[in-house]
Amino acid sequence: MAEKRDYYDVLGVARDAAPEDIKRAYRQAALKYHPDRNKEAGAEDKFKASAEAYEILSDPEKRARYDRYGHNGLKGVSMHDFSGMGVDDVFSVFGDLFADMFGGGGGRSRVDRGIDIQTVIEIDLQGVLTGVEKTLRFERQDFCQRCGGQGCEPGTQRRTCATCGGYGQVERQTSLGFFMTRAVVECPQCHGRGWLAERACKDCRGSGRAARERLIEVKIPAGIHDGQSVRIRGEGEPSPSGTHRGDLRCVVRVQENEFFQRDGDHLVCIVPLSFTQAALGAQIEVPTLGGSSPLRIPSGTQHGRVFELTGKGLPNLRSGRRGHQVVQVVIEIPKRLSRPQEDLLRKFAATEDREVLPESKGFLDRVKEYLTRTGEQSEPRP
Repeated sequence: MAEKRDYYDVLGVARDAAPEDIKRAYRQAALKYHPDRNKEAGAEDKFKASAEAYEILSDPEKRARYDRYGHNGLKGVSMHDFSGMGVDDVFSVFGDLFADMFGGGGGRSRVDRGIDIQTVIEIDLQGVLTGVEKTLRFERQDFCQRCGGQGCEPGTQRRTCATCGGYGQVERQTSLGFFMTRAVVECPQCHGRGWLAERACKDCRGSGRAARERLIEVKIPAGIHDGQSVRIRGEGEPSPSGTHRGDLRCVVRVQENEFFQRDGDHLVCIVPLSFTQAALGAQIEVPTLGGSSPLRIPSGTQHGRVFELTGKGLPNLRSGRRGHQVVQVVIEIPKRLSRPQEDLLRKFAATEDREVLPESKGFLDRVKEYLTRTGEQSEPRP
């Protein structure tokens, strides 16, 4: 497992950087590597790595442990798993940093973003070759049909939460001796929504949400790899206020094929040959994703030899250029022979000692010399 980079290096700040410098560096890194702005490979990983670094360095206690013990000092410390989060989820953790840049308003410091959901789509290699459109049926939390997502019984209205004044957050103060701390937490009365229903909807019990089935068409591009995902904007679940929707992430799983193994944009298959085909040469048909293709086997082909069918592989996801198909031949030895076949092979075997191929004669001579030498060494002494 690769060792994690130093958090100060991730944000590009000195080890004695002030909290404001760390905050500024994280904002710059998050904007630079946001996948909507930066389409380069690895940008999203850097975006999440900067969030992880900021979570540690912005917390005085965590930063002190990290400065003293490094990454080992953070074991057992409560941290977010940014690697498993969507981009919008990362923003929701540090929403107060981006509220002024990403539409945070209405007196609330959190970024009101929808919730991403994830599903899996299976395709075969033929779908990878041509691209495929799949009908996807999934379930998501959606607006309640009875109240339209308002959470109130039809004919009634919402009222501003008196506890938080509509902000959805309250300040909690705790004291320990002479020390006093303050923290902003979710309002316990309205659960962060900033409002309460005069009379809660009977169907959704005031949540404004209900599970609903969704049916959509998803286009899978040609050349996609196993584990990659297709992102469909606006097909996720709505935000708490209902003003934004998250995205649907369709993770693609490519089924195994009985004939082919994938190596990047190339395909590899193994084709059996009989002894006579390998020795005498033959014209055979080999399977490809587009049907069978002829392949000429030259005489004297050895076990394991590799042939290449140009342009018979899979298309590159970006360029569309197709890879190659690699064909490896293996010579199969028959387990049972008929009497005429056995007689013919015995006659052939009888000629091998007299008609040794020139390139094999030198090797056989060295084998005989080695056996003679080792036999003399193993004779008992008188």
